[in-house]
Amino acid sequence: MSEPQTHFGFRRIDMAEKTARVKHVFASVASRYDLMNDLMSGGLHRLWKDHFVRKIHAGSDAVLLDVAGGTGDIARRLHTRTGADVTILDINEAMLATGRGRMIDAAESGGLRWVCGNAEALPLPDRSVDVYTVAFGLRNVTDIPQALKEAHRVLKPGGQFLCLEFSHVTAPLLKELYELYSFQMIPRLGAWITKDAASYQYLVESIRMFPPPKTLVRMLEDAGFSRVDYEPLSLGIVAIHRGWRV
Repeated sequence: MSEPQTHFGFRRIDMAEKTARVKHVFASVASRYDLMNDLMSGGLHRLWKDHFVRKIHAGSDAVLLDVAGGTGDIARRLHTRTGADVTILDINEAMLATGRGRMIDAAESGGLRWVCGNAEALPLPDRSVDVYTVAFGLRNVTDIPQALKEAHRVLKPGGQFLCLEFSHVTAPLLKELYELYSFQMIPRLGAWITKDAASYQYLVESIRMFPPPKTLVRMLEDAGFSRVDYEPLSLGIVAIHRGWRV
């Protein structure tokens, strides 16, 4: 019997291979990841993240989990906004080490806990988290439905799930320009800045393979979430999905 398959960018691979391949991609670009985000988005990713975090209302005693948290961009914002401690979980040790090192150097590491783990098997008890966030990481998960089930499992009743992710541009002219920029310029930027065009070719392809907003709504509902909605930003370049565990 053949192994179950998934996509790695535009290629089909065995599901057992994807996690290791994604880890290699982010280990390769970790030291220049934040710089590349600024260059690729023209700084827009900072505005998207600020808007995303403003949607979260939690007290200083809340339990916050940022999955695929990488270098801690979202977690730092969450801690500043709420005063609560934030657990940053990522499967890639290099991304965590890069983020932790930068925040220690900047004396900003207080209130943050760094954990290496898999979104598909969270090392947390049932009903233990108030807010679960994932930003620009869900599309890299091997088994997205399983990751969503895990998010639902660890959230407390009344807990909130929020996802910020690249989405699908709907305006025809912008879509054409966006496709041209993505496939022609981003891998070249990756080659110039990180010496790794292949990783950024994968990242561009992974965006195109990510489910459209209404499909992700259904996937969240299938995982058990209620009151699921989404908000497109920048004409659909990214979208915020929200859901609650009741």
